[in-house]
Amino acid sequence: MPSLGQLYPLIEDVELPDDIPYTQCSRFELKFLYLIGRHRVSGTGELVELGSGGGGSTYAFARGLSHNLDFDRSTGRLHAYDFFRVGKGTFATPKFFRGGKAPEGESSFLDDFRAALGSHMDFIEIHAGDIWETSDPSDTRPIDFLHIDIAKTENVWRAVAERFLPRLREGSIVLHQDFASPRLPWLHYSTGLLLPYIEIAGAPIRSTLAFEVVRPIPDEVLDRIAGDAFTLEEKQALISRVQEHVDIDYSEKIPFKSVLELAKAFTAHYAGKHRQAWQIAAPLREVPYLAAHRTDHFEQLQRELTKAAAPAARRPASPARKLARMVKRAVTR
Repeated sequence: MPSLGQLYPLIEDVELPDDIPYTQCSRFELKFLYLIGRHRVSGTGELVELGSGGGGSTYAFARGLSHNLDFDRSTGRLHAYDFFRVGKGTFATPKFFRGGKAPEGESSFLDDFRAALGSHMDFIEIHAGDIWETSDPSDTRPIDFLHIDIAKTENVWRAVAERFLPRLREGSIVLHQDFASPRLPWLHYSTGLLLPYIEIAGAPIRSTLAFEVVRPIPDEVLDRIAGDAFTLEEKQALISRVQEHVDIDYSEKIPFKSVLELAKAFTAHYAGKHRQAWQIAAPLREVPYLAAHRTDHFEQLQRELTKAAAPAARRPASPARKLARMVKRAVTR
């Protein structure tokens, strides 16, 4: 069985259908998913995709499984988790519907997902809805493959950390599809804590960081991740550790050291340290990739700094402050 790193030279030779379901994953990522499905898993452990969306990534991985002679589709299962609907808090796009738009009055694209996966549906198990409700806290079955494309909020990441990460074992493969997202720093500093127990496959595949678990992960490490038990300084130091292991991505488009530096700014931002956040972020505006693709990130951090630095006299007084002023005036009359 090849290592994850040994799959990289095969990426360019993978051929996928032109009509693959809509996905926000790049073609490189889809090809890598196919290769993992075909060459690196057998289905003896659980296969889990968190954030299946319109089915493009699910399709690529399932296609690889269907070409894998070691995978028994009568017993192996690929678990697909998603809201499978558009709406507030789902981070889903209407492009997940056939035709690229939702029918009038319709929010669920689950039927479109099933249709898109077609002949692969016999080994796909759908978990539709909020991950806190559709995942089982008592499920301890080992996971062989975990594709994470769902952790857009700290709350959802906590569900992933509590209910899926403890089921990883030596040989488990993990893909972080949102690793190029500075606004999701929990993905980065948790990976920093996991470094002694994992082996990173190589350069990120566009936005995706892939790694394999090579040593048992201690419970106390998993508990820290699930409880987000880190100081701001620890979070930034752990991200620095990851920067030592990643640089430019496979397609030579994304400068991950700079992306991770911006993620440090967001750890400060979420901690209410807006001046520190801007001090970290401001020099990164000179990085062409970030200047072109993360303009809104800089605007957000600068806006919060300006708001925090506004003179106290211009800020709306709280009811308690208003009452204190009234009492002071009455006493001094």
